[in-house]
Amino acid sequence: MAEILKGGPVAKALTEQLLIRSEALRERGVVPTLAIVRVGERPDDLAYERGAVNRAARAGVEIRKYILPEEYETGELLDTIRQINEDPSVHGCLVFRPLKRKEDEEKVCALLSPEKDVDGITPGSLARVFTGRGKGFAPCTAQAVMELLAFYGYDLTGKRVTVIGRSLVIGKPVSMMLLSANATVTMCHTRTRDLAAECRKAEILVAAAGKAGVVSGDFVAPGQVVIDVGINVDENGSLCGDVAFEEACEKALAVTPVPGGVGTMTSTVLCMHVIEAAEKAL
Repeated sequence: MAEILKGGPVAKALTEQLLIRSEALRERGVVPTLAIVRVGERPDDLAYERGAVNRAARAGVEIRKYILPEEYETGELLDTIRQINEDPSVHGCLVFRPLKRKEDEEKVCALLSPEKDVDGITPGSLARVFTGRGKGFAPCTAQAVMELLAFYGYDLTGKRVTVIGRSLVIGKPVSMMLLSANATVTMCHTRTRDLAAECRKAEILVAAAGKAGVVSGDFVAPGQVVIDVGINVDENGSLCGDVAFEEACEKALAVTPVPGGVGTMTSTVLCMHVIEAAEKAL
C-alpha cells in the first residue's frame, strides 16, 4: 500500500516557521499584511477566504479585506489595486478570480505590483518563475507541490518527473520550478499521444490536468510518487482529484490524497509569500 503524503503536516511545520519570522518582523515594527480583493459572494471564494484568514492568524499575518459588489465598476476595481500598490503597510495582495469580465482580469494582472503579487498572477511574477530574474512570486499551488516534496524528503536532482497540465496556474510554473531543482521534466497534457505510457516512465508524476479521474491505475508505475493537484467534483458531489486514488495506491510508492493533500497547503504558502514580501520590503 502506498504511503499517503498528507498536506496537513507540511502546513503545520511551515506555519510554525512562519510565526517565528512574523514575530521577528513585528519586533522591527513591521506587521506582515495581506490584502484580499473579492468581488461578490461566490461560495468557493468565501471558503478559501475563511481558510486563508484562519491560516494567517496562526502565521502572524494580518488580513485586510477589500470587498466589491457583484456589479462593480472597472474603475473602482482598478482604483482598489492602485491603493494597495501605493500602501507600504500592505505587503501582499490576493485577488479572487475569475472576474466577471476577462478584460478586467487582464487589467488587474497588468496593474498589480509584482512585489505584492503573492499568488503569481502578474507577468512579472511569471517572468521570475520562467527566468529566475525579477520580482514577484510563484503561484501558490505550484509552490505547494515543491514544499510537499521537500518536506517528505524527495531529492529532485536527476529525477524523471512528468507533469500533466500546461496552465499558467500550475502546469507550466511547476515544470519550471522542477527544472530549477535539477529534475528532468516531461510536460504532457490530455492530448498527448499515449499519455499513460509517458506517465509510466516517470519516477514522480504530477497530475494537474483539471479532469476528475483522468489518471487511472494504468498511468502509474510501481514505485512511483504521485502528486495529485486536481480539485474536482465527482458525480456524487464529492471532492476528488485528477488521479483514481485507490488504483494509484495499488502501485505507487506514495500518493497525495484529495482532499487533504496539496490543496490544504495553498493558504500556508500564501502566508509564506506575504512574510517574504515583508522581509524584502525592509
